[in-house]
Amino acid sequence: MRAHHVHIEHDFAKPPERIFAHLAEHENLAEVFGAKVTRPRDGEGEGERNGVGSVRQLQIGPLPPFEETVEEFVIPRRIVYRITKGSPLRGHVGVMSFEPTPEGGTRFVYDIRIASPIPGVAPPVRASLTRSISRSLAGVESAA
Repeated sequence: MRAHHVHIEHDFAKPPERIFAHLAEHENLAEVFGAKVTRPRDGEGEGERNGVGSVRQLQIGPLPPFEETVEEFVIPRRIVYRITKGSPLRGHVGVMSFEPTPEGGTRFVYDIRIASPIPGVAPPVRASLTRSISRSLAGVESAA
């Protein structure tokens, strides 16, 4: 099973705290992924509903829904999640990194590993994610 990768780098004018807070909120990812996003479970830490252990369910078009679980949550630096239920993708890991820039903005780096035991599934998923995420970043800047 060959892994495919999405790698996106983007500079935002707003500080990491603002960009992180916006992208950590599960429901705000609907625009980023072009999916319906719901929250079956809040995070395990007190006051961190988007933190470790929180689960978001995504549904893209007529496809069956799948779930992603947050595994690492370091405010305002890093979010790591995995698909944990309902997807033909295996070993899917997403890492969002937020670094301050000298100008007071945010250097955002988003890496996603995609693999599937079903031949031909991962490449179109990679292309679709790259396109959707790239198109959504101007809206993230405005909304954060």
